[in-house]
Formats: sequence, C-alpha cells, structure tokens
Amino acid sequence: MKLYRHPFISKYLLFGIIGLLILSVAIIPVRIAIASYQYPQPQAILTLGGGIEREQYTARFAQFYPDLDIWVSSGVPPQQAQEVFANAGIAKERVHLDYRAIDTVTNFTSLAEDFHRLGFRHLYLITSDFHMRRARAIATLVLGSQGIIFTPIAIPTQQPRESLLRVIRDSGRSLLWIVTGRTGASLHPHNSPQFYAFR
Repeated sequence: MKLYRHPFISKYLLFGIIGLLILSVAIIPVRIAIASYQYPQPQAILTLGGGIEREQYTARFAQFYPDLDIWVSSGVPPQQAQEVFANAGIAKERVHLDYRAIDTVTNFTSLAEDFHRLGFRHLYLITSDFHMRRARAIATLVLGSQGIIFTPIAIPTQQPRESLLRVIRDSGRSLLWIVTGRTGASLHPHNSPQFYAFR
C-alpha cells in the first residue's frame, strides 16, 4: 500500500525545523552577552586533549590560578596526566579527567551540560594554536547555547592552522547537537566513554 504525503505537511515540517534551528542559534548571542556581563572572570579551566604538551602547559598555567578546577577532555591516559599535574604541584582534587569525547565537537558536547549544572559560566579554554580556530567556533555554539563563555589560551606550536573546511564541518555538527542532542559522533568507532576524578 502506497502512503500519501500531503505536500503542505512536508513544507510545514521543513519550515518548522528551519525555524527551530534559527531560534536556537539566534538566542546564543544573547546568552553570551548575559554571561559576559555577569561572569567577567573565568571559573574553571578546560583543556582539550591532543598531546601531553597540553596537560603540561595547563599544569603550569593552573599554578597562577590556584582557586580554579581543571577539566581535561580526552587527554593522555589517567596515570600519565596525574603525574604531570602532581609534578607541577597541582592538588589532585582540582583535576577532573573526562574521557567521553572522541573528537573536538564531543570535547564540548560531553561537558557543556555538566558545566552548566555546576554553575560555570566562564571558562579558560586551552588547546594548541593550530587547533584554536576550530575549537573557538565549536565552543561559541555549544558552550554559548548553555550560556557559557570562554577565554581562549592558545599553546604555541609550529604546526599549520587547521583548514576552514574542518571548522565549517564541525560547526555544522555543533548546530546538529543544539537542535537534536546528537553530534554524528556515533559514526566513529571508539571505546566506551570514561570519567576520572582524582579525589
């Protein structure tokens, strides 16, 4: 039996989806402006995993901000990370290691709601300089949708900046997450997500 689809229903459904997307994105600048006004100083440090130099840099950076907790998203293995922070004199209670993310988009989507629930509205965002353009684009959408702003801290490297195509692709995935709660990351093979907090 052939199903009949009314053309107006399909059209209204499409308009509804587009409207929801526009509304979801349009509110982000308002939420960012409010957070900027209410929380001028960062309340925590978020480091994106991608090489031990990021944990090492974060450990040195965190020495200047002893009141801020540190969140590392899918960085080096727990024992290695713990050693880096311990060697820098960072109390283990400050360090939170989260291994749910499998890529840059999920670095943010796996933690955004947690940060919101914890009351964080302003974060230091640490990653390598070549990676920062893409990280900023994703963070603006994902964190911004939760009313969270960030201050970027780029680690100097000699690597070329990532392509604009990757920025556009991951911005699209971020928008998908805002509207549907999914990032498309399930298409990638990965291990079970894990979370570690040294307490």
